[in-house]
Amino acid sequence: MQHSKQNLKVQYYLTGLTIIVFLLKVATFLMTHALSVLSDTLESVVNIIATLVGSYSMFIAAKPKDKDHPYGHGKAEFVSSAFQGSLIIGVGCLIIYESIDSFIHPGTLHNLGNGFWLLILIAIINISTALFVMRIGKKNNSMALVTSGKLFLIDFFTTISVAIGILILIITNIQKVDSIIAILLGGWVLYDGYKILRASLAGIMDEADMALLESVIDEINNNRNDSWIDLHNLRVIKYGALLHIDCHLTMAWYLNVQEAHTVMDQFTDLIKSKFGDSVEFFIHIDGCMHFSCAICSIQDCEKRQHSFKKKLDWNMENVLSNQKHQLN
Repeated sequence: MQHSKQNLKVQYYLTGLTIIVFLLKVATFLMTHALSVLSDTLESVVNIIATLVGSYSMFIAAKPKDKDHPYGHGKAEFVSSAFQGSLIIGVGCLIIYESIDSFIHPGTLHNLGNGFWLLILIAIINISTALFVMRIGKKNNSMALVTSGKLFLIDFFTTISVAIGILILIITNIQKVDSIIAILLGGWVLYDGYKILRASLAGIMDEADMALLESVIDEINNNRNDSWIDLHNLRVIKYGALLHIDCHLTMAWYLNVQEAHTVMDQFTDLIKSKFGDSVEFFIHIDGCMHFSCAICSIQDCEKRQHSFKKKLDWNMENVLSNQKHQLN
């Protein structure tokens, strides 16, 4: 909940900053009449809409669980990101269309020197904001905030590219360079919009995040407890800033309820120490079977039926299966 409030506060800050950047770009376009600057300004219109939608989605995502949403409202962030990605794709298409038209029918440019330095200032604002916001978003597991940061990162690359194009124009006085830069920017914007939309739909559809799964498995393997005899049927689902982890954890069959709960707490505390407190668990405890002895490293076990043979390394293949592991 604390992370959600921080995310919302940052998103409000971004909304105001996006409007400032947009006004600076409008001033630059009115100063230069450069199509590449207009393309960059159109992208800022999308950023304003996207940050407003992102702010609302974070407000929804920050709401606590209720009867109708037992897993919380975190999915609102994925919907917001999908909307943002769609807007970016639309702007990319518009930029390419306008750029081709300008290439065929070039216009007159003005005051390029002052416009160049104004673009450099905008680029500095964008890259500073992007790095800060993406760091907070990754720390708090907020896809909406990461997406907002990526919007500023895209804006940085587009703005710095426009600035380079303006500099080339100043040096060469070849006006079609402006249209060529704008077409390249349109292609870049289309590609980034596709990536954002693809990631958002993956979250909505609960597609497995392989990188996140691998990170969870590595953390468990590197800090393994002998009492965790086996791990299988592992699932990790993201709901905005909340991670929901399901798994089956095998432990000694003779442990009483309190002892088994202590072992389970050690498991959950390890994951929380790595990924923060915004993790929800649903852990099914399995008692060990006779074939578990071969992979069980508990020493001096009075109930052991077979000798220990090999410690089984958990990986992406074996922990996702819904079967207790045993040696062949």
